[in-house]
Amino acid sequence: MMATLFRIPKVAGVTKATAKQQMLKQLICSDAAEQALRYHGYRLIAGVDEVGRGALFGPVVAAAVILPTRLATLSRMGLKDSKQLTREQRETLDRKIRKVALCVSVAEVDAKTIDRINIYQASRLAMLQAVQSLSTAPDHLLIDAMLLDLAQLSHPCAQTRLYYGDALSLSIAAASVVAKVHRDRLMRELDLLHPQYGLASHKGYATPEHRRALAEHGPCALHRKTFAPVAASDPNAALDTLIESGELFCDDLDQLENPDPPGPDNPIDPLFESI
Repeated sequence: MMATLFRIPKVAGVTKATAKQQMLKQLICSDAAEQALRYHGYRLIAGVDEVGRGALFGPVVAAAVILPTRLATLSRMGLKDSKQLTREQRETLDRKIRKVALCVSVAEVDAKTIDRINIYQASRLAMLQAVQSLSTAPDHLLIDAMLLDLAQLSHPCAQTRLYYGDALSLSIAAASVVAKVHRDRLMRELDLLHPQYGLASHKGYATPEHRRALAEHGPCALHRKTFAPVAASDPNAALDTLIESGELFCDDLDQLENPDPPGPDNPIDPLFESI
């Protein structure tokens, strides 16, 4: 298993985020990783990536794409990390990818599941579901910075974690573009149902506009309640979390009839202190 990791250089007067973006722009997206895997006998290589991990609203979306051996056309069209492309470039590439790919799959994991299992595990789950839904079983996965629990696949295969993979591998970049186009389109559709949040412009991310809308209108059912900016805008978030955990309710009837008196070892439940 191979992995590629670049260290972000420290530059005086430049933030780490800016330095990272400058570094990523210098990387060359190619089929070098795919060629190396083919040298070792792999043929059906699926690039896998996710988008929406940092958003406050809606699902995290993953895509898996198996591209043909010849990728010169996609390379000439400028295929690379979806975040470095315009909407028009992404949509053009999405159409081309779907036309030339051996197979493409997209999977979503909703906000409720994200709140239940956390965003990292939800991202892995979305990726796994995308791989499972491919019409052709891959023999190797190229994944952007993650590893998956492949024991759940009906046809387990090898996998390689490639750091900054969407900026280095054409297969991962293709998955990044497909997932991004799918999720952005979904956010524009949901903007028609929830126009108060401005989803069409920020796609559910924590922009100042979105935070102001949360403060004014509060979250809706599709917001990720465990994310700090959403929880801060919802006065009932703590109570909802407590109710969903089941800790608000007592199954021990004896405890209900004979509760322990308050004391150093049994302080009054802060939820009811003001009652």
